[in-house]
Amino acid sequence: MRHLVRAAVGPVICAGVALGLMAAWVSSGGAGTITVTKVPRITVTLAAIPMHSLHPGPPHAHQPNAPCYLTIRNLSDTSDVLTGLNSPVARRVILTGHPAAGSVGGAGPVVTGVAIPAHSTVRLTPSGDDAVLIGCPLLLAGQQVPLVLTFRHAGRVMIEATVTIPGAP
Repeated sequence: MRHLVRAAVGPVICAGVALGLMAAWVSSGGAGTITVTKVPRITVTLAAIPMHSLHPGPPHAHQPNAPCYLTIRNLSDTSDVLTGLNSPVARRVILTGHPAAGSVGGAGPVVTGVAIPAHSTVRLTPSGDDAVLIGCPLLLAGQQVPLVLTFRHAGRVMIEATVTIPGAP
């Protein structure tokens, strides 16, 4: 029995020293840190702002209100609400709801939010809910317009919308 204890002492001491060194290495930050990757709750694609006209006028001219069309996808298990948008190029941005039945070419009423159900895609389109940039300067085809979308649960999502020529998607 004495020989067995003597044979085990060496490996036990080595294991203790190795464990102590590894613990010191981890506590000093040498082993790195655990990074939690946040999965996006909301994605926004196909952001477009159509030009008002192919002949925008003089360079100092202001564009009439510019509609903004987007595709918003909620990847989470929880419904969310788009509560607002803003852009540094516009005085303000409003959300409008579906146009009234029978209205021709008119915008819908101003709304305070657009529901984005869980695991679904919502499109802001000319015939449904959309966003309107008010008080923006002349926008030219191909220009990138920064937008910040604010969601009740997902927070802020920053994107760039491309200015498109009239009639383009």
